[in-house]
Amino acid sequence: MTASLEKIINQKMAQAFNELGLDAKFAQCKTSDRPDLSDFQCNGALALAKQEHKNPREIAAMIAAKLEQENCFTKVSVDGPGFLNLNLSNEFIAENLQQMSTDKDCGITKTSSPQTVVLDYGGPNAAKAMHVGHLRAGVIGEAVRRIEKFIGNKVIGDVHLGDWGTPMGMILSEIIAADGDLSKTKSYDIDQITEFYKRANARCKEDETAREKARIITAKLQDGVAEYRKAWEHLRKVSVDAIKQNYDALDVNFDLWWGESDAHETCKEIVKIAEEKGISELDDGARIIRLDQSEKPKLPPIILEKSDGGFTYHTTDLATIKMRVDNLKAQEICYFVDQRQSLHFEQVFKAAEMLGIAPNVKMTHYGFGTVNGADGKPFKTRDGGVMTLENLIKLSKEKVQDSMPAAGEVEGYGAAEIERMVEQIAIGAIKFQDLKNNTASGYVFDMEDFAKFDGKTGPYIQYAIARINSILRKAAEKNITLGKIKLTLPQERELALKASQLDAVVWRAHLEKEPSIIADYAYTLAQVFSGFYNAAPIVAEENQALAASRLTLAKLVRDILVLLLNLLGIASLEVMLKKS
Repeated sequence: MTASLEKIINQKMAQAFNELGLDAKFAQCKTSDRPDLSDFQCNGALALAKQEHKNPREIAAMIAAKLEQENCFTKVSVDGPGFLNLNLSNEFIAENLQQMSTDKDCGITKTSSPQTVVLDYGGPNAAKAMHVGHLRAGVIGEAVRRIEKFIGNKVIGDVHLGDWGTPMGMILSEIIAADGDLSKTKSYDIDQITEFYKRANARCKEDETAREKARIITAKLQDGVAEYRKAWEHLRKVSVDAIKQNYDALDVNFDLWWGESDAHETCKEIVKIAEEKGISELDDGARIIRLDQSEKPKLPPIILEKSDGGFTYHTTDLATIKMRVDNLKAQEICYFVDQRQSLHFEQVFKAAEMLGIAPNVKMTHYGFGTVNGADGKPFKTRDGGVMTLENLIKLSKEKVQDSMPAAGEVEGYGAAEIERMVEQIAIGAIKFQDLKNNTASGYVFDMEDFAKFDGKTGPYIQYAIARINSILRKAAEKNITLGKIKLTLPQERELALKASQLDAVVWRAHLEKEPSIIADYAYTLAQVFSGFYNAAPIVAEENQALAASRLTLAKLVRDILVLLLNLLGIASLEVMLKKS
């Protein structure tokens, strides 16, 4: 495996700093902010100036003189107050890309210290239809799962199903109100169960007696009363089956299907640990933990056990942390949950620290923004109802279908082939529309543009891959084979430099747990390839060596784009058809 251009240059920078007796922690370079001036830049001299008590330009000039001895640089200049600008030779860039082209991972380096990382994403609730609000957690979490696994970590994805709280008691209570008992529960499908929940929710909002009945049934369910537990098991199974269908359609995967119910017994351990450590107290019949009041703003206390003996979401999350550390040996736990839950996770992480249940385990909440409609408010259907994931997928398929030829219009593509293509493009369009946005930001789901074959969309990148596949097929027909990369045109050099950023991009996405970094890079790379292809013919090139070089470059870009879409959980297509 070859090291990326950035890593090679950083190694040379560090060597130069060490030889000059300078602090090598300032020897980091990055892709130039001014590609018209240089390929890479280093601002270390400015940071060193105060430490060395020297003029930053003087320090930069020393470093430049040392670097000029390396034959990989064609020019090393000092600009402004002490910026180092580095220009690379075409031969050095081409050699690095040549090595990338023969590596199955396109030159992406793996971690030298693999960690066990547990990802908490999804978080749907049993007995409720999944809606567009569930999209982000699943899509972002799946992308991060793939990125973490690709760089070499052991990754465990957990759906963390909401299956144990008051809503289940509400549904059981509503079934009893309708049927007199729970004997018919096993006959109900997900649509009927969802309808029971809607009615129960409306009733409990208005009727204190209904709320109390639901609370009592929830307590009996959690205490293991057979009648309620048996009915609940059916509700949970039917709900999980329906949830899996949605996630399967989106190609979102989980290693564990733990729910809040799985943490119930461990909740008792959490309460016991808190008592033994003397960090909990009774307050109006409830057992609470008062959190460190030195935090600013001050964190409110958490309730471990309610006065009726029930556990709260705080307790369940703490119990789940303990299970992930004890049973899964988690070294890092990442939560992909709506950013509106940020206070909840601050409280949970602080309580976990006080309880000592996750020593040396890194825990982070990566809060995401909402999916909004054109009005900037949470996404709704045209009639103002909640947009279910099932309907969103259906609408996306219809949108893509409008751009596709009918079955049989293109030789070799019948109904099954067209349907499969529509599905892959539609799902890719939905996922890319989400993942191209920064995780923390909300975004407008653009129903008009998200499935277009041009612009910053999933289909645009899928089409770029399909176009390169077509080039490769035509080249094979003309007996053009892969050859040594040689950069002769500015567009070739620009594409080569962009492709060489791959390793740095994937690692930044890993460190920041931010899939939008990959989405943005994939789009830019596809754009740069388009400029390259327009300027540098491959199949029509008469010079055999140039044609072979450009073919290798094109194939490498194809492989990179396929890899990037796979990291985002999006399928690549060998061929993409468009209505003529």
